[in-house]
Amino acid sequence: MGQLEKGNEKAFSFLVENYNQRLCVYANSLVNDPVKAQDIVQNVFIKTWEKRETLRHNLSIKGFLYRAVHNEFIDQYRSAKSLMALEKLYMDTLVKFEMEPEQQGTEEIMERVMFAINDLPPKCQQIFLMSKKEGLDNIEIAEYLEISRKTVENQITKAFTILREKLGKKYKTVLMVIFGVNTKNVV
Repeated sequence: MGQLEKGNEKAFSFLVENYNQRLCVYANSLVNDPVKAQDIVQNVFIKTWEKRETLRHNLSIKGFLYRAVHNEFIDQYRSAKSLMALEKLYMDTLVKFEMEPEQQGTEEIMERVMFAINDLPPKCQQIFLMSKKEGLDNIEIAEYLEISRKTVENQITKAFTILREKLGKKYKTVLMVIFGVNTKNVV
């Protein structure tokens, strides 16, 4: 364990060689898919290498690796479950949008949405676009702009409030389609 903590690549290679197959068998018993099982084990080895300096000296490496595989399986399961819910919401919204009678052309609606976004106060617009267009999370935006996370949250809420006032409820669908955002959770 000490050699791994010091960054000894041979110690890491030894770890991979001795545990890869056993961990893959265990992961496969959880996911019943050899490819996903290999991905889980690879992620565990990558995280182990990245966090090698913080591992406890008296740690049972075997127990640690098996527990890490189980935790990675749980994380991937939760992530897949969340992604499936988001994809369903996206598809439901898209179908709803396509089923509505077209009172206005899609281009005109998109134009109005983009005009409203461009009309946001500059800082509010920048933060909104970083979040919804570039996909950065609030912490990344806060660090990049050197502002507090709370300021980022407030500016995004402000953006949605202004957009809702300017565009009305039916434009929630367009925002969902353009940016993949769930506007139900926004004040």
